[in-house]
This record gives sequence, structure tokens and C-alpha cells, in this order.
Amino acid sequence: MNLLTVGISHHSAPVRVLERVAIGGDDVAKLLGELLQREHICEAFIISTCNRVEVYAVAETFHGGLDDVTSVLARHAGAEVGELADHLYVYYAGAAVEHLFSVSAGLDSMVVGEAQILGQLRQAYGAADENGTVGKTLHELAQQALRVGKRVHAETGIDAEGASVVSEALADAEVALDGLAGRSALVVGAGSMGGLASAQLKRAGIGEVVIANRTAANGERLASSLRADGVAARTADLTDLSSAIAAADLVVACTGAIGAVVTEDVVAAALTVRDDRPLLCCDLGLPRDIAPEVAGLPGVTVVDLESLQQRLSDKQGGNESERAAQIVAEELRGYLAAQRSAEVTPTVTALRKRAAEVVDGELLRLDSRLPELDGDVRDELARTVRRVVDKLLHTPTVRVKQLASVPGGAGYADALRELFELDPQTTAVLGTPQADESLPGGVTVAQARLRGRAEQDGEDR
Repeated sequence: MNLLTVGISHHSAPVRVLERVAIGGDDVAKLLGELLQREHICEAFIISTCNRVEVYAVAETFHGGLDDVTSVLARHAGAEVGELADHLYVYYAGAAVEHLFSVSAGLDSMVVGEAQILGQLRQAYGAADENGTVGKTLHELAQQALRVGKRVHAETGIDAEGASVVSEALADAEVALDGLAGRSALVVGAGSMGGLASAQLKRAGIGEVVIANRTAANGERLASSLRADGVAARTADLTDLSSAIAAADLVVACTGAIGAVVTEDVVAAALTVRDDRPLLCCDLGLPRDIAPEVAGLPGVTVVDLESLQQRLSDKQGGNESERAAQIVAEELRGYLAAQRSAEVTPTVTALRKRAAEVVDGELLRLDSRLPELDGDVRDELARTVRRVVDKLLHTPTVRVKQLASVPGGAGYADALRELFELDPQTTAVLGTPQADESLPGGVTVAQARLRGRAEQDGEDR
């Protein structure tokens, strides 16, 4: 068994495709359960953010696991696998580990270095753990990925400016509105993104914040925290968005709902009762919270994930990103070396068990041949024989662990099993991610499926 990652992100797909695959919080448990019901999947967790959906799974086989994951994602998106294949990417074994470490470090984010991904990874693992879909492999991997992310943020300045999708969107809004100080903002959604947006608005000197949320209590909680920080804040009902928009200079929408919350009709109605002030709308939802038609209304400017993706596509993190990448590479080498070393442990254990059985058998033969042998002498003989065997085995077993920790080192464990006729069934280890040279990391699903068909054709011939 091995680690498989299938994902779609701002790197591989436009927003119109991303929002089809987006997974709301209420659907995560359902999809995790569906994945575990598939034939080739043993463990799984799902990372779903405003610009990525990724499934991390422990699969019995690569192509079987790939088919299982892609079919679940396609069904969720209401699409055929072929429609998504060019946008879905695949990482396997060591490449999948490297990708997760890069994600946790913020190196794969739309805003390089953003720290929110650590909380999102923690939440993804927690949801899977709660639903019983993670085992030893993904537990260890997720915990190590979190440690890697924390180390990168602690040892580099990659997140020195605290940049995020929210901060970048509000930076665009500040330019478009010639400053946010003293202005009025409507925040639609009181979740983590809404809270982050409100905090950014407070730092920008916003004059008033109105919170509209599906659950009124959560909206009031966010408004109360803003008031405690000296910001004029109140709540509004989602059914009265038109009035709230009419009074606002800025609308920030980040609900995570399926389908537009801020529709063209609602904004058009607001425009009829407001003056000629420009209206800036930031849509941070995936799927979109603001209907695309809103951008065509007079006096309205929309900043969304698509426009941010275009603006940030060439933005790099400079030297800090290079240092972060070095840390990821270092941690990856250490992780894979530990996994390779761990793989040989059952073989070493089986070898020592075989040696102990041989020693016990010979001591029984000694008892039958020399039953009159003094007990103290018999015990000393037993200790001597065991010491000799331990000393003979010590160097090769320590050395085989060292050799197994380097790429290609699995052959040494195979040699031990062959030389000592150890039962492969008793020495097999399932679910340890290894480096895999047969599949390059980051291929699309379409490429991986083509490769699978080519391999099958070769076998058939």
C-alpha cells in the first residue's frame, strides 16, 4: 500500500472548474465515508480551501486508488471523470509526501507563505480522525506535515507580512476605493474567512462593519468581538442584504455556501437607493458567493479568486521561499529515510525470531542428550549461545537498517529474507510511503490514466 494524492487547485484549473469540485463542510464526512467504501482505499483525508481540493489516501494499488478517488470527486462535481482529468493532478508515494510538505509550508498557496493553510490542514485531519478514516500512515504523515509547516514559518520570513488571500483582496479594495479608513463594510459570512476579513478591516481603520450570517448567533459573536476592539459593528439579516449593500462601500463575501448568496437582483435593488458612490465587492467564496453578473452592473467592481489568481500568478517569495523549499527538502529526506528504515524492522524482527527458535531447539536437544547436566551449567551454556547469536546478528541487522534508509535500500531487506528463508507474509509492512521512481510527481489524471492503459497494453502483449 502507498500514499496517493489527487487534487485540483488554482495552479491546475480556472475558478469555474474549481467551484464545481469545491467541498462544503457538510459534505466532507459524506465523501470521506464514500472513499473508505471503495475497494482500494484504506485511509483518507480531504483538504478543501478557497483555492484547492485535495484527497490524501492510502491505496492498495496506484491505478485502483486513482480510479476510486477520481470517481468520487467526479460524482461530487456532477461531472464525468474525463471532464476533470486535465485539471486534476496526481502525486504518488514520496512525491505525495513532498507535495503535502510544500502545501503545509505555504509554498503551494496562491499567496506564497500564507499561514492559514496550517489551520486548514489541522481541520482536515481532525475531520478525518473524527470520522475514523485515518490510520497509522496518515496520522503520522499529517502530524509531520504540521511540524514542517510550523518549522518553515518559525525559521523563515516567508509569512513576515502576514499575507493571505483575504489581505490581498482587501489590498485591491483599498486601492480601488482610495483607502478603507472611515468607510463602511458588509461582511457576508462569519466563519474563519469572515473573521480574518474583519480583523484586516479593523487594521485598515474601517469605520463600520456589518455582519450578515446564516446563523445569527455566530454573526453577533463576531460583531461583539469587533465592538470590544473599538470598531462600530452590528449584524444584518441575510434576507435584507439589499439594504445593507446600499449603505456599504465594500462587500466581502465568504460564506462557503453552494450557490450565489449575493445575486444580481439584490445588488441592482441596492443601487437604486444609493448615491453615486462606487461599490467594491470581494468574492472569497468557492463556489462563488457573488453572482458573476454583478460585475456588469454600473459602478460595481468585483475582486474575486479569478482576478487574484491572475494578479498573483507570477508573484514569488524570493529568498525566503528558497529557504522554505530547502527545509521541505530536508524534512522530506528525513521522513522517507525513517520510513525506509521502518520497513526493514519486521525483517530484522523475523530474523531474530528465527535465530531464537534455532537456539531454543538446540538447547532442547542438549537437554535430551545430557539430561544429567547440572542446571547452573545448562543455564550458563544457554546464555553463552544466546550471546554468540546476538553478537553475530548485531552488525548485519544494524547495518541493514542503515542501508535501507537510503533510496533503493529495500533490496537489502529482500536479501535477508531470501538468504534466511523468512516468510514474506510475516515481514510485510503496509502503508509506508516510499519514493517511487515509476511515476513522476505532479502528472495530471489524464496522463496517469494514459500511462496505466499503456502499461496494461504492454502486459497484455
